[in-house]
Amino acid sequence: MQFIIQQTLNALQLGSVYALIALGYTMVYGILRMINFAHGDIFMLSTYMAFFAASFFLSSALNLPRLLVFVLTIIVAMLGTALVAVFIERVAYRPLRQAPRLSVVITALGIGLVLENLTLAVIGPEPRILPQLIPAANFNLGGVTISTIQIMILAISAVVMLILDAIVRKTMTGMAMRAISFDKAVVPLMGVPLDRIVSITFALGSSMAAVGGTMYGIAYMIDPYMGIRIGWWAFISAVVGGIGNIRGAMVGGYILGFVEIFVAAYLPSTYRDLIVFALLLTLLVFKPTGIMGTSVVQQKV
Repeated sequence: MQFIIQQTLNALQLGSVYALIALGYTMVYGILRMINFAHGDIFMLSTYMAFFAASFFLSSALNLPRLLVFVLTIIVAMLGTALVAVFIERVAYRPLRQAPRLSVVITALGIGLVLENLTLAVIGPEPRILPQLIPAANFNLGGVTISTIQIMILAISAVVMLILDAIVRKTMTGMAMRAISFDKAVVPLMGVPLDRIVSITFALGSSMAAVGGTMYGIAYMIDPYMGIRIGWWAFISAVVGGIGNIRGAMVGGYILGFVEIFVAAYLPSTYRDLIVFALLLTLLVFKPTGIMGTSVVQQKV
């Protein structure tokens, strides 16, 4: 039983990161009906922003407390990643809004390659890990070990996702997002600034990825190509939960976290990707909209 509980904690830790990244995929798809395949590499970029921000604050003469450095690091990573995402949307995606979807997909994949290779050329291929911004301590509860890093990841992820859910459901900006997701053509006629709401959506989605990237960088190693695999797993999380549904993305992230951890715990790790993609294909066959997704009827005008 202790083993199962321990692996459950590990799955919740990893699933929290997947859920935060999946939110970016599902928010953009919900409004523009496009898959931002560069989102995984934006997540990767956020981990390096967090790394350099943390290193700068720790090496400065200000002698800041590590907890304050942690907060500042997350803020810098969120703001920097949001600016990058908004810039990409305006320069690369906005001109292609009326273009065939294949053009947008190819563009997104190309942007991902640019981000990967630019990071590789400027920073280098060496794996890195963020400075220890949270005091490392382990607590043993009935034979189950939980670390301060796990507590931090679970708590911050839950708070951030609740805040995002409240923004989308209870604010005027969130109402505009939901209205655009229902009818992108009619909403601008009602005075809703479409371009501004789309930019805010990209900024919010990338900010969620930056929170996940900061915590991932504290718990795991980072490198320029990490966004490829993690981005795909987060995308699968969004599809499993119901892409376009924010709560579905959260659920899908935790499902993928449990699959990855428990497959590695009971089976050879080589089965991990096989089982995940088999789960995705099975779901697409029997419930194409995902667990919490809904069918959308497109009317031709």
